[in-house]
Amino acid sequence: MSAEIRVPTLGESVTTATIAKWLKKPGESVTADEPVVELETDKVSVEIAAPEAGVMGPQLVAEGDEVEVGAVLASVEAGTQAPAPKTQAPPKAPAKTPAPKTLAPKTPAPKALAGVQAQPPASGPVARPATPPSDVAAQGAAHAPMPSAQKIIAEKGLSTAEIGIGTGRAGRITKADVLAFLARPTPAKTTPAPASAAPPRTDDPREQRVKMTRLRRTIARRLKEAQDSAALLTTFNEVDMTAAKALRATYREAFEKKHGGVKLGFMSIFARATIAALKEFPAINAEIDGDDIIYREFVNLGIAVGGPNGLVVPVIRDADRMGFADIERTIADFGRRARDGALKLEELSGGTFSITNGGIYGSLMSTPIVNAPQSGILGMHAIQDRPVAVDGQVVIRPMMYIALTYDHRIVDGKEAVSFLVRVKQNVEDPRRLLLEI
Repeated sequence: MSAEIRVPTLGESVTTATIAKWLKKPGESVTADEPVVELETDKVSVEIAAPEAGVMGPQLVAEGDEVEVGAVLASVEAGTQAPAPKTQAPPKAPAKTPAPKTLAPKTPAPKALAGVQAQPPASGPVARPATPPSDVAAQGAAHAPMPSAQKIIAEKGLSTAEIGIGTGRAGRITKADVLAFLARPTPAKTTPAPASAAPPRTDDPREQRVKMTRLRRTIARRLKEAQDSAALLTTFNEVDMTAAKALRATYREAFEKKHGGVKLGFMSIFARATIAALKEFPAINAEIDGDDIIYREFVNLGIAVGGPNGLVVPVIRDADRMGFADIERTIADFGRRARDGALKLEELSGGTFSITNGGIYGSLMSTPIVNAPQSGILGMHAIQDRPVAVDGQVVIRPMMYIALTYDHRIVDGKEAVSFLVRVKQNVEDPRRLLLEI
């Protein structure tokens, strides 16, 4: 008996994956639920485990191949030793029968030239005409013109691709087809633009060319699609972090003790401030679906975290029902598992709004890109001590620039600016979050 190893359901909108790495070789023993192959999807890398204990059978796909959901990758054979390779039994020798006499006169076999073996009779596929008449119509614009048509095509500098399918048998281009093409009011000849003005790139010996991972290609494609399909604008503001830092310093130790080692950070403060603002401005938590707008009475908050292969955005589901400790605990877990490549596919879909913190890398200001089909994303940045005017006096305060990128098709400028101001107010005075004002 053997058990098949198949590509599992890979989550929302994911239909294919790439074989990133085989973790087990054919003939190696495996235990039940032991990872045997690593797949790379559009969103994350996942390990596929053996369905039962046994011995790895042959690999049906190679590393780098793209496979669809449900495809068979390999099998696990019963037993503890590698199955013997299957070989076909040699065909039985046919019974000897007297060879029929040939009518042709015997001629001596040609002598083989030195160093060249005599060629045996051809037993492979028979050579076919380069363009069989039955295949002409299936070759798009490359239809063999009739001789009279070919002469005019050559004289006028035309191409068969310009003329297209002919009216002759099997789509061949006739003289009448060429004359009809020349009689069209549009210019008969167009000069194609050069494929590239620049010469082909020559790699320097000191450079290293590395193929993009599937995740990186997907990130690039989706970010470009977001720019092309949505009307994205970004609005900025700045937050005085004095009150938030004081709150954190005052209650950090008690918070960590009460919640089993969970640390109080700024992300939970911004998350709660954002959730409160989304309740007030629901269009920023909505999405466009065709000619409809889908408004939500819940918040699935995406938190951008850096992984070994790029940025991923796991989702805190029903974040509006969670307190500071639950949010901090979930974010810390996401960060740890993102670094280990252990995030689950279902954790990377279903977000309604996202937060990204470039400040942990030192970014002072940036314009984040919306994670489609969401309509907004909040960007946090580094905290810097800067001189600001407070009550007519210049004082030094810890300041952070914040940014909201939004889809102007669904969110008006007034809503976007008001939303960002409300986030600023909630962070600058966290008591507002407790009083829900």
